[in-house]
Amino acid sequence: MIKSEVVVTRTSRQLAKALGLPPADLAEIELRSTLNSKIVDAINRKGLTHAQVARLAGTSRTRVTAIMNRNTSHISTDLLLHLLYALGYTGKITFKSAA
Repeated sequence: MIKSEVVVTRTSRQLAKALGLPPADLAEIELRSTLNSKIVDAINRKGLTHAQVARLAGTSRTRVTAIMNRNTSHISTDLLLHLLYALGYTGKITFKSAA
């Protein structure tokens, strides 16, 4: 029987290192996590239902529920941006040296 070691991570950087992910994957994880958090905050602040958000964004309630549950593995970054815009927000991307 092979014993596995439990690894606990607290940040996206630690998670990427533990999984051996390249820096580009870490950047994507952090961007998508930030988008997801902003969407969840906006929906909660506005007191909207999942169905109301789905209608605003022209997507399904199931997808909105997945985003609210932070289950975005099958949700495109484009849809996350579209939802954020439908909720009345725009984003601003900044760049900095990875080194």
